[in-house]
Amino acid sequence: MNRNNLVLIGFMGTGKSTIGKLLARNLNWTYKDTDLEIEQAVGCSIPELFSSRGEALFREVESAALRRILAESQQVVATGGGCVLAEQNCLLMEKSGFVVSLNASVETIVSRVEGAKDRPLLAGNTREKVVELMHKRRGVYSFAHYHVDTDGLDPEEVADIIIQEFHRH
Repeated sequence: MNRNNLVLIGFMGTGKSTIGKLLARNLNWTYKDTDLEIEQAVGCSIPELFSSRGEALFREVESAALRRILAESQQVVATGGGCVLAEQNCLLMEKSGFVVSLNASVETIVSRVEGAKDRPLLAGNTREKVVELMHKRRGVYSFAHYHVDTDGLDPEEVADIIIQEFHRH
């Protein structure tokens, strides 16, 4: 297993960005967020990219951003929740680092993302959309080297658990 990078995957609202920043600080590594890289590359927000160019183009840009990021080392990488939908992304992540899947219950996710304006896939009834997307994505995070349930844990606790597991491998 390659430990050049620590890659966080999981459904939206599971804490990838928050926990990723803590992990990077604790490991003294660089923090990268695929969503931020995408916005910098295209010069607009992800919701704007979705509405003007569609999800298919977004996924292409997302894959390109992931390839650029994972060409480097000693990074904690927070990926977008749908980054795992392309098999080549999963293979690249698995090859380029220690992949950790963050999980949370529907209730936890809804409480974290409800009212967010930067989540184009949740337009409409948030709870219905979360349940529908989680059902569609069942099993797509299973390739991770390690899985953490974030329900009831604060971000520091999750980061500590991940660091312990990262050093164990």
